[in-house]
Amino acid sequence: MRTSTAGRVGQYAALLAYLVFLAFPFLWLLSTAFKPPRELGSLHPTWIPEDPTLDNFRQAFDEQPLLRAAGNSLLAALGAALVAVLIATPLAYVMARHRTPLARVATGWVVVSQAFPLVLVIIPLFLVLKNLQLINSLLGLVLVYVVWALPFALWMLVGYVRAVPVELEEAAAVDGAGKLRTLVSVTAPLLAPGIVATALFAFITAWNEFFFALVLLKTPEKQTLPVVLTHFIGAEGVADLGPLAAAAFLATLPSLVVFAIIQRRITSGMLTGAVKS
Repeated sequence: MRTSTAGRVGQYAALLAYLVFLAFPFLWLLSTAFKPPRELGSLHPTWIPEDPTLDNFRQAFDEQPLLRAAGNSLLAALGAALVAVLIATPLAYVMARHRTPLARVATGWVVVSQAFPLVLVIIPLFLVLKNLQLINSLLGLVLVYVVWALPFALWMLVGYVRAVPVELEEAAAVDGAGKLRTLVSVTAPLLAPGIVATALFAFITAWNEFFFALVLLKTPEKQTLPVVLTHFIGAEGVADLGPLAAAAFLATLPSLVVFAIIQRRITSGMLTGAVKS
């Protein structure tokens, strides 16, 4: 009993330390966003601003087109999430219900594709988009985000499809329902939570993405929010710390809200995918 209690206390202590480690950057960002310039330059910084101000937020919106950049990010993220789900859902159903050698190969591709670094694929993607005349285009960026999010979206949805009992579909077939009617009326409603979680995951991935947007978008009018945040850093590497923290805090909020909504469903999808039926 003593060993079990000590082990459990150690686990909770390690978890608490990990949470503090994860929360530190965000809390420091939040503190910095509300500090006036005098406190930002202090040799003895404090956690809580002594004289909190909203000037950093006003200055951030005055210096950079944050609303336009946020609109570009929103269009790219929503487009990528919608297209990725539309493609991944039927593919995941086929891979989960028809466990053929081809489906196993596809599953292997899903896993292996996650190991490729961004730098390895950016040149081929750039050349393909250049031939399609989609460089400096939000449409081209959406296509890249779809390709990048599709493997993990497939992996998640395969787990959700396998969690739906095949007996339900067989019962619908016995009652005279065709394949399409069964998919629409029986399977799709049960997959709705998984589809929503996958779409939100693809949205978060596209919203936070920086490297592809930096390389593919050239004109300021097309740039997304993560790229615009770099404009708060001068040519010599000196950051306008207050406005940068304020803008970064606002850019982080959508991801935090969406992740708080889907984190349980993501975990559920991973676990169901790992259970052998």
